[in-house]
Amino acid sequence: MKRPLFTTLAAILAGTLLFSIIIFACKNKNITKASAENSAISIGVFIPGVRSGSAVYEMLAQGVQAGVEAYNAKADENQAAVTVIEGGYNQAEWENKITSMAASGSYNLIVSANPSLPDIVSRVSVKFPQQYFLLLDGELGANPRVYTLRYNQREQAYMAGYIAALETEEFAATGGKNPSGIVRQIGLVAAQEYPVMNQVILPGFLEGARAVHPAYTVDFRIVGNWYDAAKAAELAADMIQGGGIKVLLCIAGGANEGVVNTASQHGAKVVWFDTNGYAIRPGTVIGSAVLYQDTAAFNQVQRYLEGILPFGTAETLGVNDGYVDFIEDDPLYREAVSPLTREKQAAMIGRIRSGELVLNL
Repeated sequence: MKRPLFTTLAAILAGTLLFSIIIFACKNKNITKASAENSAISIGVFIPGVRSGSAVYEMLAQGVQAGVEAYNAKADENQAAVTVIEGGYNQAEWENKITSMAASGSYNLIVSANPSLPDIVSRVSVKFPQQYFLLLDGELGANPRVYTLRYNQREQAYMAGYIAALETEEFAATGGKNPSGIVRQIGLVAAQEYPVMNQVILPGFLEGARAVHPAYTVDFRIVGNWYDAAKAAELAADMIQGGGIKVLLCIAGGANEGVVNTASQHGAKVVWFDTNGYAIRPGTVIGSAVLYQDTAAFNQVQRYLEGILPFGTAETLGVNDGYVDFIEDDPLYREAVSPLTREKQAAMIGRIRSGELVLNL
């Protein structure tokens, strides 16, 4: 008996539809159920702190948003949307807030950036194993729903330590002191201790300084949070006035303001970290060792939306990948730092770029 025509057509249409669904699912295997239900890809950006006044988190949000906009400009359907959520300064609340984001089922992908996030996400992902995460500035391997990009902060800290030591040497030379009387110590004021700080940034900072002269040491002080500028100012004053330190690196978020103000008042200098800080206090900020977090966020979100972000892997990228740098072309840098010191700094950076100086993590 012949099959009715409409039955045959229905079977063909059903088969075609099933095939299309399978192809779509294979191409978009990192897109979770929420996108199918909402006909959109939803990306949540978790700011571990406050976006306003934090250039590195502003770059994170802007990079994700730019990546989504670029994708939407090319996509005919399945458009993406971004929601930015601030975690606040209380780090003890971050895990609960990320847990709430994952529990809501509203986000195909949660993006964040902070060295403490991998530990938090490793716990959250146990409760919500279907949630995908993209984490910058951290490392967590072997989790099939998590991708991490770690910056080579040994390179970044080395460049900061090198300019700090060069500038300290110049202080002594221009002050007419005998080289034997130089206080070969530089300072580091940090918000808190964490593995990357203790195991990568602090040693890298010292390593860079000792490449100038092996006698250098680092006075390492902790604020205790990312916002107490008064406490940071107190620490910096003690280091400058009590210890004779002439150049300090500050990695303390909003508390950096206290370090810069104090250095300016007492004739000391500051090296900035993560963003271009020369304009913050021209003449006082004499170095900027930066991360291009906006570029990293843009590129990795693009990979996710294209279905090629390698979840379950942890990548480390640095100077020669275009994610870590030292800003040399800012006019304020040229005004604040002597030609000889700039020349020595540039020569060191050139050795990193050429591969002559290798600073692996």
